Amino acid sequence: MHKSPEPTTPPTTASPAWDDVRHFLAVARGGSLSAAARTLKVEHSTVARRVAALEADLRVRLFDRLPRSWKLTAEGTALLAPAERLEQEALAFTRAASATSSLQGTVRISAPPLFASQFLVPQLARRSTQWQGIELDLVGEVRTANLHRREADISLRFMRPDEPGLAARKLGALGFGLYAAPGWLQRPATDWCFLGYGEPLGEVPHQQQLARIAGQRPFVLRSNDLAALHQACRAGLGLAMLPRFLAASDDALVEVTGADAASSRDIWCVLHPDVRRSPRVRRMADLIAELLRDNAASLA
Repeated sequence: MHKSPEPTTPPTTASPAWDDVRHFLAVARGGSLSAAARTLKVEHSTVARRVAALEADLRVRLFDRLPRSWKLTAEGTALLAPAERLEQEALAFTRAASATSSLQGTVRISAPPLFASQFLVPQLARRSTQWQGIELDLVGEVRTANLHRREADISLRFMRPDEPGLAARKLGALGFGLYAAPGWLQRPATDWCFLGYGEPLGEVPHQQQLARIAGQRPFVLRSNDLAALHQACRAGLGLAMLPRFLAASDDALVEVTGADAASSRDIWCVLHPDVRRSPRVRRMADLIAELLRDNAASLA
């Protein structure tokens, strides 16, 4: 007698938790538990538990667990795009919620590290009464913050953004000059050595200009840390292209003038349009614009 196959258990109809989906995306993008844990700032065990919970809810295996990496299964790959759409909706909800909030709360600002520490912090401290009730989370970083993913509320950049859907406001200009310890000016120009950015910043305009000035003369140090270049220049290691707001008032340095020895970068304030409606974000964006306007001469 032919025996009918046992019925399979139908998949659950419960919606998976967004937090589990968020962990799934982090592993899919990072390729491993450790990478996902670093991104999410949680323990490896938390990531593994969340992904396992999502697989249990969906009754689908999303990853092949390899010794050094987690690889998406065919089912996991098929769910990646829907998960990313869900992420965009969650982020849009968060931005909309922020836009309805008051002046109380946190504003996260992303800015180039030296500009953040040497200019922005002192200037904001002098006007702290103008942002009472707001907690600033200031992130000094070379990379560009992803505003669509809410990595920052306000991003200060030295180039106009090309990402679609962002609101950008030009705040002013940041001037750069060629600086050196005084002893270099006593040497023949043919003997000069230079200090420049390393990857990935070597292609920014003022560094390209420095490369043209140097020509065939050597670079003795490269770094993606502008503070390190400043200190190396002060110590007499070589000539560097430095922002004037930092170097012009430094008695250990002199500006090397001449054709093509100066450069300028535009300063942009970039926000996501949803976040721009937040009173506290708007307050900080307007205050930063005011600071740059009042210090335009020293920055240029």
